[in-house]
Amino acid sequence: MKIVFLGAPGSGKGTQAQRLVADFSMVQISTGDLLREAVAAGTELGRRAKQAMDAGELVSDEIVLGMIRDRLQKPDVDGGFILDGFPRNLSQAHSLESMLAELGKRLDAAVLLDVDFDILMKRLTGRRTCSKTGKLLNVYFSPQAELDACGAAGGELIQRADDNEETIGNRLDVYRQQTEPLIAYFEQAGLLRTVAGAGDMDAVYARIKGVLGL
Repeated sequence: MKIVFLGAPGSGKGTQAQRLVADFSMVQISTGDLLREAVAAGTELGRRAKQAMDAGELVSDEIVLGMIRDRLQKPDVDGGFILDGFPRNLSQAHSLESMLAELGKRLDAAVLLDVDFDILMKRLTGRRTCSKTGKLLNVYFSPQAELDACGAAGGELIQRADDNEETIGNRLDVYRQQTEPLIAYFEQAGLLRTVAGAGDMDAVYARIKGVLGL
């Protein structure tokens, strides 16, 4: 299957995409990973991306699309792929549609992981790492025994600097303004599959497989 994953930061897109990749031999295509690999490899697109990043600029859609185009022409995508983190806005969605048509490929579904914003805020601002064990925890959702175990091991619960309410709130606002319009776009195209993204990860994964007929 050829899938786009939609959802706000903290909705669990990356985690669930990795499970589909492992179980169904799909390829996860992350724009962040593509950028890092292209820069490390010193490709033409990688050099152009590095110039933009070094100048403190956003990497252009043209460069990102070029990287995705190159990736989609490799033979391992024949078993299916998941686009994670792209498109982020309507302009990118239109460009992706044109590019896929040129390559003779078409999307099968756009999966939206739908999670209330108050839950997303707790998922993101509540993230902590135990300084002793390195275990990822959440002050809102992890069992109290697991949180206490960190202190008992001599560790502290450390919060990432960018996991504060102001930064997370800004990220969610950007998602609302730029990415939420994609929901209507993919719905009109008959591709949207909405999945309740709250609750147990196994239950969410079962819902995803259900809407995809897997």
